[in-house]
Amino acid sequence: MQNESNLTADRDWDHGTDRHFYEYYEQASLSPQTLERFAVVRVKVLKLASMSLGSEGPFDVLDVGCGAGTQCRLWAAEGHRVTGVDINEPLVNLARKRTTEADLKVDYRVDSATRLPIPDASMDVCLVPELLEHVSDWQSVLREGIRVLRPRGVLYLSTTNVLCPSQEEFDLPLYSWYPSFLKRRYEKLAVTTRPELVSHAIYPAVHWFSFYGLRAWLADLNMRAYDRFDMIDLGLLGPLQRGIVRGIRQVPPLRWLGHVGTPNTVVFAVKGEPARPTPS
Repeated sequence: MQNESNLTADRDWDHGTDRHFYEYYEQASLSPQTLERFAVVRVKVLKLASMSLGSEGPFDVLDVGCGAGTQCRLWAAEGHRVTGVDINEPLVNLARKRTTEADLKVDYRVDSATRLPIPDASMDVCLVPELLEHVSDWQSVLREGIRVLRPRGVLYLSTTNVLCPSQEEFDLPLYSWYPSFLKRRYEKLAVTTRPELVSHAIYPAVHWFSFYGLRAWLADLNMRAYDRFDMIDLGLLGPLQRGIVRGIRQVPPLRWLGHVGTPNTVVFAVKGEPARPTPS
């Protein structure tokens, strides 16, 4: 159900979608690469949530920016209680249709990530995949995600990486490294005369992050953050790979280079955690 009060207050938001954008995500949301990526995220988040919350679940899970509902269905299929929120009404309708066809239960809502229609401290897990970069007020998105988490709940987010020259947001080489004034120019072109630069997205990426910056920002809100290297399960690696990952974890310049070499920023964070867990 749509939250009418929030939608009225956010009347500046466009809840529709461009046909090209919709068709792109209709197909991309079912690709083997997408399914594998979300399945890996689920395994890592479940491991951290189980350690932090002292339970194997099922968990109350919120997917912010759920799109066509692929991640929601993966969690619902494992018996978790899932809520999905997205501003794009056509994609949410597609998510509802696919979830019904899969005989699964997910509570989908068309609403703003900056004012979630979710009670305080009601979720064990909050997922914010590939959304932060598209919302002007990204700070409110994170504050809302933290607000709805229970103590020791887990926040997962993925977003742009300003450190890495490779990116998928704009069809331009080395775009992450462009100076701000040039990025502003291409952002304007993307929503006027050159929509193909961003696959016809209504809200193209306008923010570029690093793990280090997000970790510091989250720390001020009593969130302890972990990066992709912290969350690698060493037990699944061979001796050489284990040595490489251990080196990255222990030598800060190597960790920084690791972030330079990965196209997106990934953060796992635990709410109000006094001590560092050992995810792997």
